[in-house]
Amino acid sequence: MSLQQVVAEVQTQNPQVRGALHRWESASHQIIQNYTPADPQFTFLDSDSPNYWLGSGTDLHNVTVTQSLQFPGKGLLQGQEAKRTAQIARLTYFAAVRDIKAQAETGYYQLQLDNALIDLFTENVANLERVQKVTQIAYAASMVTQGDYINSQFALEADRETLRQGRVTVANDKTALNILLARRPDEPLEVDRAFDLAPFETSLDEIVARAIAARQEILQAALSQQNQSTALTLARLEYAPDYSLGFTFDHYLIASWAPALNHTEDYSFTIGFNVPIFFWAKNEDIAKAHQNLEAAKEDLSSIRIQTAGQVTTLYRQTLRSRETALLYRDTLIPLARQAFEVMIVSYQNGKVDFNTLISAFRQESNSRATYLQAVNQLLAGKVAIEQAAGGNLQ
Repeated sequence: MSLQQVVAEVQTQNPQVRGALHRWESASHQIIQNYTPADPQFTFLDSDSPNYWLGSGTDLHNVTVTQSLQFPGKGLLQGQEAKRTAQIARLTYFAAVRDIKAQAETGYYQLQLDNALIDLFTENVANLERVQKVTQIAYAASMVTQGDYINSQFALEADRETLRQGRVTVANDKTALNILLARRPDEPLEVDRAFDLAPFETSLDEIVARAIAARQEILQAALSQQNQSTALTLARLEYAPDYSLGFTFDHYLIASWAPALNHTEDYSFTIGFNVPIFFWAKNEDIAKAHQNLEAAKEDLSSIRIQTAGQVTTLYRQTLRSRETALLYRDTLIPLARQAFEVMIVSYQNGKVDFNTLISAFRQESNSRATYLQAVNQLLAGKVAIEQAAGGNLQ
């Protein structure tokens, strides 16, 4: 699978992403309730009917309808809060997509690295088999001591064990990537072996600006600040009374009970509202909402500063890792390989001892390992920068 295929599949199949999508949809369905008033209450009274049930023997039928309403504007503000909460859930979904993409890319690059390490360990074993062969020949010719042959055998067996462990590591990398893809742990999986060492086409200032403008956590903090501002307004509106409207219809079945003998039906209208006599408690609500708003402002400022610093640090380190990787690939590894080949010949001619030969081998092996580590840091740095910036930079 290519990296693009892995990313595309993980962004649609991963359970964490799908769960975040459902939570976003759930929050979207909670908006309309905040704009809608409470359900009206309907009451029917059948008065003075000990022997009759809804029949002609009753004295009075009363129908009352009551509707509770908030002070004008409260419902609108609460609806705006719910809409922003849904937008926060939407950003949470996109952050989950971004993070799971970063995990998939990191897992993909780790599998690439460990595959490359398998190649390195395999070549190390081949080179040590050459070392063992030349020490065996030299020992048979009484040119060196048996210790050289034993030491070469020890180094060979140790690197064979490293190779076996490397194969287990690769299998575990595949399992980790399969889990992200919501597949069976032992599902067959092969990745592209080529490393992408291309530099960033975007400057640091552009990445920082992009991160501050588009990172999901910053947008969420901005929406939270707006919600806290609305909450402060709602707290102040607690002084404004909520009210209720009522309509009553009376039907007097016994005419003598009616207001007049020829007036057995009448209608009534009621209005009621709450009186905020416990104003000191509402003062505390306002103070609380004000402090929450100030905290939200500080949170937004903090995450902006931290994002800029994180992107700057990652950018510098990524450039440094790329320089290191290119230095080892183009210069140090060829020199180390050439030195090892020279030492093999020199050892066969008796010009250098075994320690010098094995040091040259380790130098060549370590240079390739350092190159792979630098590549891994480069690729991981690219992933981390894109994650901190909120999305793709290319």
